[in-house]
Amino acid sequence: MSDKGSILVVDDDAIILDSLCEFLGLEGYAATGVRSAGQAKKALAERRFEVVLTDVNLSDGSGFDLLDFVRDHYPQTVVILITGYGTIESAVEAIKKGAYDYLTKPIVDDDLLLAVERASRQQALLNENRQFRQQLEHRYSLDNVISQDYKMARVFELIEAVADSKTTILMTGPSGTGKSMLARAIHYRSSRQNGPFIEVSCGAMPESLLESELFGHVKGSFTGAVRDKEGKFLAANKGTLFLDEIATATPAMQVKLLRAMQEKQFEPVGSNTTVSVDVRVILATNVDLAEEVRKGRFREDLYYRVNVVSLALPPLADRAGDVPLLAEHFLAYYGKTHGRPKSGFTDKAMQCLQQYQWPGNVRELENVVERAALLSKRPLIDIDDLPPAVRERVENGMAGRYRGQSLKKALEGPERAFLRAALEAHHWNRQDTSKALDINRTTLYKKMKYYGLEEEAASMGL
Repeated sequence: MSDKGSILVVDDDAIILDSLCEFLGLEGYAATGVRSAGQAKKALAERRFEVVLTDVNLSDGSGFDLLDFVRDHYPQTVVILITGYGTIESAVEAIKKGAYDYLTKPIVDDDLLLAVERASRQQALLNENRQFRQQLEHRYSLDNVISQDYKMARVFELIEAVADSKTTILMTGPSGTGKSMLARAIHYRSSRQNGPFIEVSCGAMPESLLESELFGHVKGSFTGAVRDKEGKFLAANKGTLFLDEIATATPAMQVKLLRAMQEKQFEPVGSNTTVSVDVRVILATNVDLAEEVRKGRFREDLYYRVNVVSLALPPLADRAGDVPLLAEHFLAYYGKTHGRPKSGFTDKAMQCLQQYQWPGNVRELENVVERAALLSKRPLIDIDDLPPAVRERVENGMAGRYRGQSLKKALEGPERAFLRAALEAHHWNRQDTSKALDINRTTLYKKMKYYGLEEEAASMGL
């Protein structure tokens, strides 16, 4: 078995073929020799090769034709061409057609070995890139957007219908609802999936920098422009450009965006050269753009240009049934990522997660679960593993609701939250806490025992 990988050698000269295979074999490669393009195609269909080393002149065709065949059917295989009649023109043609290298006969052993080693590294890099892209496609697959809510089901239906089109998409909804992830899901579900996905937060930079960021600039166009810079529109060519917080764009920037989106053309800052691109644009906002148009803060023509297909993402509070699904998903992911696998949530912890209103939406839930996975020392995430702000807001929110229970029972939740907060403020020192609360230590001990706080303190070694 070869340590360095497999190579398919193609040459109609039996002596040269055997010599090349023997040499590569001695260097640690698994070399397979065939004498025609037809045999090469058959060999490629039967097994995987990292490199194809082929003569240009074959008995049944051209090495250039075989190069085209490999590129079309086995893009992860690297091709090196060999010829006895090397010219600059043929070398340039080989590279333009996608050959990794071009060698002339008689072949120098060191040149061949260097070319094959470099080609093998190139193939390994291509394979790593392919695996990385597959991981990205899986991570941002629409199948990984977890929801059983009917509102999200409607969003998924729209995505399925428009993902592979060129139409502009506007996503609306509060911050943290997953607009960026859905934009990536649309990209990887389209025919542009092999192109770049570029994300820009329009609210994160002033107008002068945003224009340069989107359209690029030429050297000397403004102070600090020490070299030419490629903008995000050009970087996203043949792919997808995701513009987040689009409502923050100034009126002047909106004019430039309208032209770039309508005509797919723009001029870099400081340049008179028009650049044309093929870009699919997805936009997102957490404000009501129609209201912004009425108030004169957003151009009406740009609004109608971007609002071709609108996806409204509901806040997490409106789809509470998704909280358990998302929480379990994030727990499994971060448990594995951080090497701290967990079994799930206790009933109390899950009840707390479901009752919380999640002003930060899915992003906040993800952060809360990741924190719990990192800090909890138990197999099950309990209510005490959740941030105090989450617990207290839930407990305080329950205080004003009548649920048919007695007054004493209704006050237990707020009292427990209050006692625990006081204990945390005094580093769980009972004496200091009792003094601060103006109660005796015996009363504090009894309440701690009643509310399970004594057991919690013991679990933390306090």
